Amino acid sequence: MEEKKEESTNKNVKKVNLLDHNSIKHMLDESVSDIVTSRGYKEDVRLSNMKLILGTVIIAVALVAQFYNKKFPENRDFLIGCIALYPFLNFNLLNGVMQLIMYTKEKNAILFTYPLEGSFTSTGLVVSSKLPRFSDEYTLTIDSADPKSISAGNSVQFTKSVTQWFTKEGVLVEGLFWKDVEALIKDYAKEEPKKKK
Repeated sequence: MEEKKEESTNKNVKKVNLLDHNSIKHMLDESVSDIVTSRGYKEDVRLSNMKLILGTVIIAVALVAQFYNKKFPENRDFLIGCIALYPFLNFNLLNGVMQLIMYTKEKNAILFTYPLEGSFTSTGLVVSSKLPRFSDEYTLTIDSADPKSISAGNSVQFTKSVTQWFTKEGVLVEGLFWKDVEALIKDYAKEEPKKKK
């Protein structure tokens, strides 16, 4: 019976390679998303869906070129058109739109949310994080999804060493991390909305 309890507790443990910078950031970012959504914020996936639609358009052009009804000598002009259209769509137009979205809207964001149900604010959250290469300083920022809104709160952030949240074996001490993130969410909720000038 005790062995089963140990197995079930080991399954819930979040362990990471402490020498792998990307896996540390990924683990922390996933935990932040879990914490924010557990507080009642619903994830806003509209931006992700738009990027998926753009990618689907690119794939559709390739599929049409591959499975067109006519055989090669007869569909030569059509294939040349698809081949010419594919790099234009992929590398110029749609890729440019995706890069613009990532540069202007996403930046370092790991989560976009809708406003809390029943709250007086009309704007959700943008949660972003940074963990610079060769650094142990993790920065978490919570900002308004619409900073120009009258109900937008001021941006709040903390920067702490990841060594505070991981054991020597690479196990995330979730209680400590949850406490820090929840305190940041409470700080954002307490902040007065920006005054219009």
